[in-house]
Formats: sequence, structure tokens, C-alpha cells
Amino acid sequence: MGISWEQALDCFNSDDLIGIGMEADAVRRKLHPEGVVSYAIDRKIDCATAPFEALYQQIHATVEMGGTGVTLRQRVDAERKIDWYEELFAGVREQFPALWLHCLSASEILAIAVRSRLTVRDTILRLRDAGLRSIPGDDAGILDDAVQQQSGRDRWTVADWVSTHRTAHELGIRTTAGMTFGVGESFEQRLNHLDAVRQLQEETGGFTAFTPVSFQPRKVGVSGFEEATAVEYLKTLAISRMVLDNIDNVQADLETQGLKVLQMGLRFGGNDVGSVLWDGADDTTEEDLRRVIRGAGFKPVQRDTLYQTMFLN
Repeated sequence: MGISWEQALDCFNSDDLIGIGMEADAVRRKLHPEGVVSYAIDRKIDCATAPFEALYQQIHATVEMGGTGVTLRQRVDAERKIDWYEELFAGVREQFPALWLHCLSASEILAIAVRSRLTVRDTILRLRDAGLRSIPGDDAGILDDAVQQQSGRDRWTVADWVSTHRTAHELGIRTTAGMTFGVGESFEQRLNHLDAVRQLQEETGGFTAFTPVSFQPRKVGVSGFEEATAVEYLKTLAISRMVLDNIDNVQADLETQGLKVLQMGLRFGGNDVGSVLWDGADDTTEEDLRRVIRGAGFKPVQRDTLYQTMFLN
């Protein structure tokens, strides 16, 4: 049983960062006593404007570099209907049958359903049949409708997001969950988010991993927000690990934190470091990640998207 809402709030208000980290590390050791930290070799590809052949070329390059999966992303306000995605996924499946398609957030699926005049269930079923194998949850923002969202979820309610993931789980599709914090929300609202994820996991068991990410206002060109510090990130990571002990994997975030804070995150509850090819442009190498993992006292192991297969390198 994870720590209670009240205990988690006490942690957010505490200055004892080291003590909080040690408690989170104890939860990680209980769930992962083997002393392994995992990573994936995959890639996020923007399919907003590129024709299929250009996308296939990017996927081919990813496979050539040892990638085992791709995340194809689309703008939530794109006008494409479901038949476009079915054709794309079927083409990827035909050309790269071993590749794992981890694609389309709940916000994107909801938008496709509306444009295609389908239920969410029928939308997911058709995408699954075309080749969709799991769904990312990094569009969640803060799961509290009183928070002004800075993500693709700004058109949808918490109930919409939760229902989409619940439906995916019911249809045998695993998903991940994320939280983008530092958008002006309170600690209580962060805990509302964690509680919503925990409750759905208790109901379905369909989440494979959780990733807390600090909002990067400068990166997206948004003013009026003060970027979360490394201390705040580590505390939020640790509290997430302690609350969500019913989700096996908590990912430390390379994309926003860099290698040094990433390494510290492995002693604040993180047991995974994400992808070495997270957008295809970052210069972090596989050996960089392996070095950071070893430096934190763990054995680095490559994994697949569902954390089921570990590859010996």
C-alpha cells in the first residue's frame, strides 16, 4: 500500500529531501531487488506533415540503430480521420513486423474519435487492429480540471483521459501515465493527479510505467511560469514512487533533467531512464546512459516497451 494522500502532502511540505529520497529508494528496492535500471532504444517521430514514405525512412533508420519501437505523434488539432492512421499503422506493421507501435495519446485518440464520428472504444479497436500496440500517457498534464493545462489535454476533462485509458486497458492495450508539473498547480492538485492514476491502476492494472516531468516554459515559449528546480523534481519523483507502489516502473526523465539529475533520480525511486533516442536529435548515446546507470550503482539493461524483455548488451 502506497503512502496516504496526507503523508504525501507532508512530504511535499517537508525540507527533508534526503529522507524522502531514502524512503522512495526503499520502495524501489522492494519492487526491483535485482539492482537493475532499464532503458529503451526507440524514437518519437512527428507524423504531422511527412508523407508515409518519409516516415518509413525515419523508422528504418531507427531500426538500423537498434530501435525496438517508435512513438508516432500528431497534433491534437490535426484534421486527419481514423482511416489515415489505419493505413499508416498497417504499412508500418507490414514493413517492420517486429517493431512496437507505442502511439497516440488519449487526447489524440479522443480527437480522432470526434472527427471520425466513432466511440472511443471503436476508435481504439480499429487502431489496435491496424497495429497499435500500446498508448503513451504523457499528455495528462495535471489530472485536476481546475488547473489550466499546458498540454494537449486542454480540450478534455480528467474523466475523458481516465476513461480512454480504462477502455484501452479493457481492450488489452497497456498504457503509460505521466504528470507534467510546475504549471501553477498546488501540491494538493499534484496529489489529485497521483490519486487518479493510482485508483485506475487498482481497477485495471493496465499502466506499465509512470513518468513525472517538470514543465519547461522556455522550451515551449510560454511566459509566466517559474521552472521547477532539480530539488523539486527529485522530491516529486520520490513522492510519485511512494504513492504509486502499484505501478512497477517509475521513469526518471532524461529529456528535461539531463544526465546528472537523471542519475540522482535513480536514488529517488526511479528504476528506468527512458529512451536513448527519445526524439532522434539528442546527442546522448546508449553508452552515456549505461555509464550513468553504473555510476549510480545499478546494472544497465535494455528493455522493450512493456518492460517484459530485457536484452543483454
